[in-house]
Parts: sequence; structure tokens; C-alpha cells
Amino acid sequence: MPDKTISPYGSWESPISADLITQGGLRLEQVRVDGPDVYWLEGRPEEAGRYVIVKRSADGSTVNVNSAPFNARNAVHEYGGGAYAVRDGVVYFANWDDQRLYRAGGSGGAEAITDEPAVVRGDRYADLAVSSESNWILCVRETHHEGRETDNELVAVPTDGSGDVRALASGHDFYSSPRQNSAGDKISWLLWDHPNMPWDGCELWVADFDSLNGSVSNEQLVTGGMGVSIVQPDWSPDGTLVFITDESGWWNLSKWSANGNVVSLVAEEKDHGGPAWAFGFSTYSFLEDGAILLKGSKGGKGLLRMVTVNGREVAETAVPHTSIAEVNVVGSDVVYIGASPTSAAEVVRANISSGVTVSLKTSSDIELDDAYLSVPQAITFPSTDSGEAHAFYYPPTNLDFESDGSETPPLLVISHGGPTSATSSSLSLPVQFWTSRGFAVVDVNYRGSTGHGRAFRDALKGKWGVYDTDDCIAAADYLVSKGQADTDRLAIKGGSAGGYTTINALTFHARFAVGATYYGIADLSVFIGDTHKYESRYLDSLIGPYPEAKQLYHDRSAINFIDQLSCPMIILQGLEDKIVPPSQAEIMAGALRDKGIPFSLMMFEGEQHGFRQSKNIKASLEGELYFYGRVMGFTPAGDLTAVEIENESAL
Repeated sequence: MPDKTISPYGSWESPISADLITQGGLRLEQVRVDGPDVYWLEGRPEEAGRYVIVKRSADGSTVNVNSAPFNARNAVHEYGGGAYAVRDGVVYFANWDDQRLYRAGGSGGAEAITDEPAVVRGDRYADLAVSSESNWILCVRETHHEGRETDNELVAVPTDGSGDVRALASGHDFYSSPRQNSAGDKISWLLWDHPNMPWDGCELWVADFDSLNGSVSNEQLVTGGMGVSIVQPDWSPDGTLVFITDESGWWNLSKWSANGNVVSLVAEEKDHGGPAWAFGFSTYSFLEDGAILLKGSKGGKGLLRMVTVNGREVAETAVPHTSIAEVNVVGSDVVYIGASPTSAAEVVRANISSGVTVSLKTSSDIELDDAYLSVPQAITFPSTDSGEAHAFYYPPTNLDFESDGSETPPLLVISHGGPTSATSSSLSLPVQFWTSRGFAVVDVNYRGSTGHGRAFRDALKGKWGVYDTDDCIAAADYLVSKGQADTDRLAIKGGSAGGYTTINALTFHARFAVGATYYGIADLSVFIGDTHKYESRYLDSLIGPYPEAKQLYHDRSAINFIDQLSCPMIILQGLEDKIVPPSQAEIMAGALRDKGIPFSLMMFEGEQHGFRQSKNIKASLEGELYFYGRVMGFTPAGDLTAVEIENESAL
């Protein structure tokens, strides 16, 4: 092997360019099966983020179900999910532009089956499931009004578009997960009310279902309530209602028994579910004999676990993916979306017995030498108030370059969104973009993150803006103490809630040299009155009820303490963001401008919460690298377009 070129950290040439990342930026979501056929959603950056339903037939051929301009994406809760359903070869989907439901034709066209809303995108539909007789779509409807809060209901939509939508359940703030049993005479669903988020507490209900007229009767509460989070209820082939509940402190598999009791099927200190930010995800599926196929892991390896409805684990099969989502059984195989630290997300078909896998679609066709990839190391480190947090540490890695040994690398701390969410060790080309240029990266699962049980998740309650920030700083300090990061070249970045953490870290602490906030929150009081229903009471638990905790909202909002800010910042924001409004970016930019602190403000037309268009993903990533180079004093490799830096003379 030839000697590596000696070059300062941050300046290494890398094959992992922003262009390459957008080429490999296909979003794969929402796997469904219909007989032998497999379906999934592709979010395509080169088509301005348009979502396309792809059908793969048993013979291996694939076809796009919805042709342009149809975009199979919904906006219930703004995050959407469960945007399409299929039965007996007929596909139904929500269309982004008008949020109406459509029935797909055979040529890529589609016919609307719901009325045009009175208000633009006023009626929205999510969590679609087709009834066993194919005469109803069971789903969640969110109705928007002028001047008041939206309504959420559980509804049945006639599949032929011939009649009125029937309300099955209403009167509560939120609904999800309408599921029909195989006999067709019962349905189940979840509901919850303000100020709860679904991971705080929700209820599981069942009712008799009349498929002839689309109505329910004999509604019955199964389980749940305050302090109990339930996800992914579904019916086994023999009519057993299975679900995941965190009543034990961990999201574990349970069932509703014939005598009305809730029985635990898997009792482990592991989370087998996740937070319901989007509708319709699946971490398990049913085999034809009624057994449950549950995703799992052991020793850093991926597993498929077979558990009977009596709670007996009968087999497990190793698979080559450490991250597994969208589990769907098809015959003797399982289809899921899998990824690992060295492989990008892909739709995979695996034999349940042998674990032998076939890739049906990969999110990236890019072939990279593994020597360019930084393999993450899971770390746990101490933090404030005798707490601890978790992270994945990525050392700088490049096949062709190395430092001369006289310096330690700059460190990029990443704070994930949510905050009730988590990062994983799956291959992320945006992370490798930095490590292959000579950055160390630490991707933090701060207190409040999921995947470590309810106590860890609830630790952030009342402490948002404090513990998340503390843990990001603690991660940096831990790596500095290990000699793995330069104490004077620490950067922090994050999007949404991670952007809030970033802004707070740069304002309330003098620890970082630079930061990047993607659609982050600067003023919590503005956020309260300028966001959507789903998250409108989220801060009640994370900060405190408003206005009772008004002082806390003031004290946790960096905009009120701009005099403490002395750190350069790049701000990136979508102009159509309904979750974190553009006003937040403008407020922060105005304060930085007035104080004379170097900053860049990049506003993107046509982007919502999270960038989906290739040109904007490229511009934001390259802009961030350029900004770091100017602030930290290194010259990035490649031909980067300069971004405007206001107050640049202060650098």
C-alpha cells in the first residue's frame, strides 16, 4: 500500500462529496406486502423529494405505482406516515399537494376517492389500512379549520369513492393504528390526549366492526393510560391482539388474552419499539402459523427472533444488518429495511430459516472502499447530576490521508432531533463526509433519547435545554480527555430539537468554536404559539406547562441571552417548515447581526422540516464545511462555493 499523504485534519480530499451523498440519498420507507408482491416508498432527491410507491412482483420486475406529479406523502401531524396501503393488487395513497386519497390505476395514473377539501389541504389522511373485504380504508383523518385547532378522528373511507367518510372514533385529541382482525369483525386503535405525546401515555381500544356499513360498536378499553406508552398493536392470524407496551419500563411485546388480561410475551431490558413520530412503522410481523417475527440484536449483530403467541422463543436467525425496520413477512421470507455501519439502507428479502438475504433496492448504488469508512464505537460517559449518556464515536478515517501526528483532530458533536428519538450506528454518508476529511465525530444519544428504557427517556422531562446540552458537552470533554479531540476545535451541529440544543450550547456555554443549526429553535415562547397541534403541548413535559412555567421558557431560550453568545454560527432553514417556523432562524440571525458575530443564514425555498431536494442538501453540506474552514482556519479540499458570511471581518 502506498504511503498516505500527510495533510492537516479537515483538509483531506475525500471521495465522499456532497454530490455523492445526494446521489446516495434515496429515502426508503414503508414496506408493505400483498400476497407475493412487495411494495416500498422511495423519496427521490433528484425529483425534488417526490415519494414514489414501487411494486416488486414475484418475478423480480419492478414498476412505479404513482407517476409524476403524484407524490405519495401525507402531512398528518406534519410528519405523516402510513401514506399508502395495498390489497389484492389495488393501491391507495395520500397525495402531497392536496392530501386527498387516490386509487392507483395500472398506468401510473390515479383517481381521487375523497372530496377536495374546503380549506387547502384541509383534510389529511394517515395510517392507511384496507379492510379485509376491500370496501373500506381504515385510517386517521386530520381536519384543518380556519382559526381553531385541528380535529383528529378514526375514519372509514369507501374505497370506490362512492360515499361519505364514516367517523369510527372521535372526541379525543389524537388517534393512530387502526387495525382489523383477520375475521373482519373487530378493529383496534390507539388514542391519547393533550398534553401527552404518544410515548408519554396512550390507550389501546377494541370494538366490534360492521364491515357492511363501516361502523363500530361495543368499544372497550384494553390497557394503557397515563405513564404507559403502547405502539404497534396488530392482530395475529388466530385473532390474538398483540402490541408493544413500556409498562415494565421498556417497550416489550405483550398480548391481550382471551380472559381480558394483558400478558407479557417478551420481558427484557430492551426497547422493542420506538417513538411514534410517524405512523405505520413495524418492528415485528406474523408468520403464517401465528408466531411472531421480532427484530432483535445480540453482541452488535442483527437478529430475527421467532416468538409464539404464548411467549416461547423458538428460534433466532442472524442477519447481516444491525439496524432493522419495516418488518413484513412474505411466505417463508421476511422483507425489511436494513443497514449496518458499513452498508447503506436497503430493502432486503431474507429467508427466515437461513438468514440468507437478497437486496431488492438500495438507497445508494455508490461503491466505496471500506478503508474510507469510519466504523463507530459505542461509548458511555459521565455527565452532570451524576448522570450518564451514550454516543457513537467515529475517528477520522481516510485511505489516502493522515495527519503528521502533531495535532489532534477537530471534533464535530451531533445532537439528534426529537428530542424523543435516537441516533444509530447505521452507515451515514453525511457523517462519513466529515470523518473522511479529518474530523472526528461523536453522535450523541443524550438523556431523553429512546432505546435505553423509559427512565432514560423521561430523564429529560423538565430538563430540556439543560441535560441534552450538558451531555453533548460531556461527550466532547470525554473525548478530549482521551486525547481523541482538539479542545480548541470543537464544533456542534443539530437539526430541529438538535438545533435547539446546538443554539443553547453556543449561547450558555463557552465550549465550542463554531456551530451549525438546522431549523433549530431559538425562542421557545414563539414556538408555543406558532406550531402545529401534534407538538403544541410537547413542551409541557420537556419544560413545563405554559404560562405557569413562563420563566423557564424565558431562561431556556437563547434569544434572551444573546449577550452571552460569542461563537460563530451557520443557520440553515426551510421556508415551508410548519414545525419550526422560519421566524426562528430570522430571530437568531438578527441577534447575531446586531452583536457583530460572524454568521451565515441559508434559507431554502420549497423545503419543509428536513431537506429533501438534492441541490439544497448539497448547498447546505458544502456551506457548512466552508463555514467551519473559515472559522477554524483550515482550507477544505475541493471546489466549494463560498457562502456569504456576515460580520466576516470579526473572524
